[in-house]
Amino acid sequence: MTHARSPSVRITAVRHGETAWNVDTRIQGQLDIALNDHGQWQAQRVGIALAESGIDHIYTSDLQRAHSTAKAIAAHAGIDPKSIELHAGLRERAFGSFEGQTYAEIETKWPEESKRWRQRDPHWAPPGGETPLQTRDRVALALSDIAAQHSSQHIVLVAHGGVLDMLYRLATQQAVDAPRTWDLGNCTINRLLWTPESLTLVGWADASHLETETRDEFTA
Repeated sequence: MTHARSPSVRITAVRHGETAWNVDTRIQGQLDIALNDHGQWQAQRVGIALAESGIDHIYTSDLQRAHSTAKAIAAHAGIDPKSIELHAGLRERAFGSFEGQTYAEIETKWPEESKRWRQRDPHWAPPGGETPLQTRDRVALALSDIAAQHSSQHIVLVAHGGVLDMLYRLATQQAVDAPRTWDLGNCTINRLLWTPESLTLVGWADASHLETETRDEFTA
């Protein structure tokens, strides 16, 4: 006897374009930082790359660096930007007192806390922030909430490095404190397949659309 398979949802997950704080290695967390010029160019490039991929719906973090990237993707796909859905569950991990600080400043000001952060302690959070486990659970809940509404469709999720990290871990069943061996590049294309029973990795960190020295009319 064969059992019917659950309808799957194609997911393309995209990290927002570059910001000045990315360049400065400054923790953004849930602070609302805009794209820089290069980030705007990256957003246009990923929009072009996904233009013919048959996107049915776009969801984004409500932080402007993600929302701006989502609007670029929508424009190239012929999707009304007003139909983009903002979802707070796709926000970056909250880093509390670390937000606005560079990696070097964190190391200098809070050496012990910095060590626990770098060791990916599952139960530790900066004051006012989230633990890795809390972030993973939030991302997993947001994913299931969104994907369950789009059986047999292709959806795009525009989010942040910490969110994509958790999507990768969920798809590969790796613990939150496992060393990261995968890339989380700005505006790379990451593909997953969701069913109510599982999340599967299809392809990760495709940056072919960004591999050019030529800047075009989208460069500000």
